Amino acid sequence: MKRIVIFGATGDTGKYLVDYFLNMPSFGDCELYAVGTKTTDWFSKRNVKYIQVDVSKKEMFTKLPEDVYAVIDLAGVMPARMKGYDPQRYIDVNITGTLNILEYCRRSGADRILFAQSFGDIKDHAEENIVLHPDMQRKFSFHSDHTVYVMTKNFSVDLIRHYHEMYGLKSFIFRLPTIYLWSKIDEYYVDGQIRKIGYRKLIDQAINGETMEIWGDKSRKKDMVYVKDFCQMLYKAVFAEIDTGYYNVGTGIGTTLEDQINGMIEVFCPPDKKSKVIPRPDMPNAPQYIMDITSAVNDLGYSPKYDYISMLKDMKLEMELNRF
Repeated sequence: MKRIVIFGATGDTGKYLVDYFLNMPSFGDCELYAVGTKTTDWFSKRNVKYIQVDVSKKEMFTKLPEDVYAVIDLAGVMPARMKGYDPQRYIDVNITGTLNILEYCRRSGADRILFAQSFGDIKDHAEENIVLHPDMQRKFSFHSDHTVYVMTKNFSVDLIRHYHEMYGLKSFIFRLPTIYLWSKIDEYYVDGQIRKIGYRKLIDQAINGETMEIWGDKSRKKDMVYVKDFCQMLYKAVFAEIDTGYYNVGTGIGTTLEDQINGMIEVFCPPDKKSKVIPRPDMPNAPQYIMDITSAVNDLGYSPKYDYISMLKDMKLEMELNRF
């Protein structure tokens, strides 16, 4: 029986990952522990052990099991979930928390750790080279409310490399762009202020048959990766027979902004009330990037299952089922 501990399990991605494990045929060979900071009965309803732990507090780790096979670290503070601006929280959770998790891995005899890194460390390359590669040199702004966040995630990656080389802890780093999913949470913070998540606002417009705008250059492309493909990648890394890897999370395919909007109209608009589309080239451009997933394909046998339209259709199904 392999014990797998998932930190950050109460987040949207964490819940999808727990659900993914529960639906895999080989799950019977695993014992899953979900770890988070929130009070919830979501896991107990699915017969998964849930433990409340603040990763920044070392003393709380005594609650966790010993003799662990794998640790998946999805915990962390990010700008999208921070009201105002408190850089100390990034230090406490993203650095001290990662160190506490690594020490837990060492004490409990964990074979491996999987870690969610931000693509903020390389995304600025995309304006010159739309394809982002796992081995690119770090390039990010030092003049942003995201700067300390990115720096703490970078330092966490370096800490994990140290534990890999010093203690033989197998390490798998996953660099995340936007992970698309359906959740009851449809707001996030931008510069510390609450806003509607961009793609959720567009989906709402499509559901209501409202007029939709395409801002900036409609041909700019973005890698639209679905949470269930990210879960597939993590699941494969848990059982991969290699020692370490650095992976971009994505599909390797770019979807134009125009196709994004048209896809939402196709999937979410009522049949008798299709949204009209208005081009707005005068407005700012959307980000562009395509994630190079070659290493994940070669090392893990990863193969994305969801193209853009099938992703939207599955999101609509999850919206109707309300499982998350």
